[in-house]
Amino acid sequence: MLRVGFKTDRGRQRSNNEDAFFIMPAQRVYIVADGVGGHNSGEIASRFVVQQIAEYVAKNHIPATNGEEELKQYLLKCLRQVNRQLYEMAKESQKNVGMATTLALVYMNDMKAYIVNVGDSRVYLIRDKLIRQITEDHTYVNQLLKSGAITKEEADCHPKRNMITRAIGAEYDLSPDFYQFKVYEGDLILMCTDGLYGELSEEKINAMAQGKRSMHRLANDYVKEANERGGKDNITVVCIMI
Repeated sequence: MLRVGFKTDRGRQRSNNEDAFFIMPAQRVYIVADGVGGHNSGEIASRFVVQQIAEYVAKNHIPATNGEEELKQYLLKCLRQVNRQLYEMAKESQKNVGMATTLALVYMNDMKAYIVNVGDSRVYLIRDKLIRQITEDHTYVNQLLKSGAITKEEADCHPKRNMITRAIGAEYDLSPDFYQFKVYEGDLILMCTDGLYGELSEEKINAMAQGKRSMHRLANDYVKEANERGGKDNITVVCIMI
């Protein structure tokens, strides 16, 4: 039995919320997106993508996970279809040029988690009082960090730390990352946009999760804490307790 809590907030310094999320309890699918683009394009992009993915999942049965390659191809087909739809939308109107969105998707089945991500929205696993980032940020700064050009401390305050290198709708072709792992009772999977981890350290995120029984309360607490620390960006959190 999964316990799920979620919360989204525009933060303290943004006039609108370009984050979006979608929860599909029956299908055990959870989606988080963070839109980018001028005007209201980021908001349009994130909402369009989560809605289109949800519609695809609702209309097309998710394959049995004993064929994990089949599941991967199912998700890839879905995301490529939605990516091309958004890419074409962005070309139709001058005000939507550059419209795109990050994406983190979690599918839970048979005590396994299947993760897809594009961009810098993150999925964490909190297990046995330890936190681990599952997804890898598709950002310019993360490329510098991986190459050894900068340190972790320099990455945290780099002026281009929010520059993403992959996004839904940014290009005609799409290359998402896929992850899968076994889950155990007591595991907590945390999905979030950069409005959360941009304000809270991993140590703080982990500490706040300890002893929490209500996932809705935890999601609310994360958003409240991020806002109290500045709330410089939109904040979206989805907490899934196994």
